[in-house]
Amino acid sequence: MKITALIEDTCETDLPCEHGLSLLIETLTHTILFDMGQTALFAENAARLGIDLNKVDCAVLSHGHYDHGGGLSTFLSLNSHAKVYLSRYAFEPHYNGTDKYIGLDTSLQGYPQLVLTNGVTEIDDGLTLHACNDREKVLEFGSCGLNGVENGRFVPDNFSHEQILLLEEDGHRILISGCSHKGIHNIMAWFRPQILVGGFHFSKLPTDERLRELAEQLSRYDTEYYTCHCTGVEQYRYMKQYMPRLHYLSTGQTIEL
Repeated sequence: MKITALIEDTCETDLPCEHGLSLLIETLTHTILFDMGQTALFAENAARLGIDLNKVDCAVLSHGHYDHGGGLSTFLSLNSHAKVYLSRYAFEPHYNGTDKYIGLDTSLQGYPQLVLTNGVTEIDDGLTLHACNDREKVLEFGSCGLNGVENGRFVPDNFSHEQILLLEEDGHRILISGCSHKGIHNIMAWFRPQILVGGFHFSKLPTDERLRELAEQLSRYDTEYYTCHCTGVEQYRYMKQYMPRLHYLSTGQTIEL
């Protein structure tokens, strides 16, 4: 399996980057696009890397935020056959605080390639999406100032629109998580994958004893972590001291699993 970061917040190669995430996942049987950044830049980087997005046979939107689904219209214009799997709640309004709308372009609702998901969705053998909305949490992180709208009022986002991709291939369990809004510690307790790729949503946390404790808890799992995006570079560097199996995946980089 090969995973290439088409978009991520940092640039370790000569490719441009932006705040957001887009991963191309190549398995033995599928070519999957996981998230699409906030603009068309993911597609431009794919072209620079010689990747033909028309060969993608399915796409996944991890949750309904602009920095993961802002490029959705671009992908739909480039690929007319791949189904795009996103939560049934993805097009609901999402805000950072009460002033900044961070949701999706609602004009795309009803597009024929879109498949609305809920609960557990099996795309193919060894390829499933998990909403985890009814799972019990072992640790509560709150909404971090992110809000939804209910009955015309702002309420803390419960991230019901978030889903996680589980890949099972050659005896390996590989989990792809966009931002882990439901809590990376909860996700690890639920799935215990051998490999996890995705953001931890720690970029606002201070590099102090609390972050050390969180890192040490994650390190107790026998998991190889490839993190990015909302984890935060400073937080990654701090956590790396306590997580020897923690790696960073930057724009243009590829990992082979």
